[in-house]
Amino acid sequence: MRVLILDPFHGAAGDMVTGALLDCGADSDVVMRAMKAAVAEPSITHVTRAGIRALKVDTQVMPAHRTLDEVLKRLDEAALHVPAPALAMARRVFGRINAAEEEVHGTRVHFHEVGADDAIADIIGACTALYTLGVGGVKILPVTLGHGTGMGSHGTFPIPAPATAAILRNSGLATVSGPHAGEHCTPTGAALLAEFATLGVEAAILPAYTIQAVGYGAGTRDPQHTPNVLRAMIVETIESAASAGAAGLPEDAVDLLETNVDDVSGEVIAHAIGRFMDAGARDASATPIMMKKGRPGFLIKVISLPETSARLAELMALELGTLGIRCIPAVHRFIAERTIGEVEVEIAGKRRKLPVKYGWMHGSVYTLKAEFGPARDFAAETGAPVRDVLCLAEERAWSEMRTEKSGKTGQSN
Repeated sequence: MRVLILDPFHGAAGDMVTGALLDCGADSDVVMRAMKAAVAEPSITHVTRAGIRALKVDTQVMPAHRTLDEVLKRLDEAALHVPAPALAMARRVFGRINAAEEEVHGTRVHFHEVGADDAIADIIGACTALYTLGVGGVKILPVTLGHGTGMGSHGTFPIPAPATAAILRNSGLATVSGPHAGEHCTPTGAALLAEFATLGVEAAILPAYTIQAVGYGAGTRDPQHTPNVLRAMIVETIESAASAGAAGLPEDAVDLLETNVDDVSGEVIAHAIGRFMDAGARDASATPIMMKKGRPGFLIKVISLPETSARLAELMALELGTLGIRCIPAVHRFIAERTIGEVEVEIAGKRRKLPVKYGWMHGSVYTLKAEFGPARDFAAETGAPVRDVLCLAEERAWSEMRTEKSGKTGQSN
């Protein structure tokens, strides 16, 4: 799979993201046409930042204050020249920024720096560039924020800027302050990274890969102590041993979060486990245990990707009222490859396509399971027991697998 890796170690701004993607091989003609339609055609130059050659995108436009509706109108006016998926992504990016601005300043805000023509151009350019790269996933490495204070339209602000902090808080992205003062990640950069992360790869640690392209996007500043660039890499992940037919399963690393509770009801625990799954947990469970002084309790376990562990630990504390969460970091796990398919079932004269999850090993399905939610809804619609609907869907899936396998065997003969 082709994966884009973005490394904002030195920070991220909209022009840096656009420049890095262009330098990494994005279609410059399509990107320039989209940016020109939204604002004006930018200038692109090659510069050096602390000895690293990078691409600098400069929109050369004036600042402006706009509402979200005004910004979205500008995007709509450029729709004929911007690929539809990129335009939809840009609208979501501004939605993230607007939500953060309203959280900080109140409703019906006017964008300031992020409502300027250069921010509109940068967001359109970055989203279009990502679209033209045609990657199957995006991996965002930890974002460097900087520290200290900065100056903006509202005067002096702490770093990270309040809007940047709000955007990143809701993104699940890992962040670090970094050793250098100043604003290293802008609200525009944060919103782009947060949106790109929705196309993320599931594994916390990428499998082995080959690097196909490397690009650097330059920021405006050129400090001597560090290269003010954002790096992008296009990589091709190497086929896993399981899909290649060799021994072994694909691997990744997860964190294991644990806590003991003896004063929480079963209803609250069930609700909490649902919250953990909705918040990104890979799995969650509750096991009855005997605690000190003979008191019955539960061991709550949550499996999390490393980048979401802190957020999930906080949620565990809030939902369960516990004072301590144990974290066993970077637990190595073996995972089966999985896909989702659909099978059509008929009950009481009604037909419905139901999703089924398939587990693969050595190129063959070794297990499958019908998804409960859609099966439950179809059971309620038809009046059939849900267990019958699940069994019917799984039997149908196995039957189709056998038919497909038989057909391939006949063709090979």
